[in-house]
Amino acid sequence: MASSSLPVAIFSFIFLFSLATANEVTVGGKSGDWKIPPSSSYSFTEWAQKARFKVGDFIVFRYESGKDSVLEVTKEAYNSCNTTNPLANYTDGETKVKLDRSGPFYFISGANGHCEKGQKLSLVVISPRHSAISPAPSPVEFEDGPALAPAPTSGSVRLGGGLWVVLGLVLGLSAWF
Repeated sequence: MASSSLPVAIFSFIFLFSLATANEVTVGGKSGDWKIPPSSSYSFTEWAQKARFKVGDFIVFRYESGKDSVLEVTKEAYNSCNTTNPLANYTDGETKVKLDRSGPFYFISGANGHCEKGQKLSLVVISPRHSAISPAPSPVEFEDGPALAPAPTSGSVRLGGGLWVVLGLVLGLSAWF
């Protein structure tokens, strides 16, 4: 009996482990582009507040290479749209940034005048010790204004991936014995 339950336990573990893996989130949603927002009421930051980013996720920026760029900057540079000393500068047209730590991340456009017209994004990555069930962090520095794009999805929006892995292990092991 134990040998017939082993494949089920292995499959359960692999399936449930896949729920806990990193996700890619495209700025602006599925059809999103990294460009000057269509109106002054649009905010990339408010769009990002509707998601739960976790350590290991990727944020993807799509834009026209050679005409725009993505700069990862400090909070101060984000607030003042200062492009002179970025932490990182991306110009490839499809930038994928790994969110490798918890806390805030700040991105602005490197194109002249774009940040001042709203092409900027701040987001918060939740720490590994926070479950997906806990409320989203409430960053004080986010701008006001309604989001017009669909909310991004992140693996941590699901019911805690780690919880599913543990549940799968328990169920798999109980079927084994």
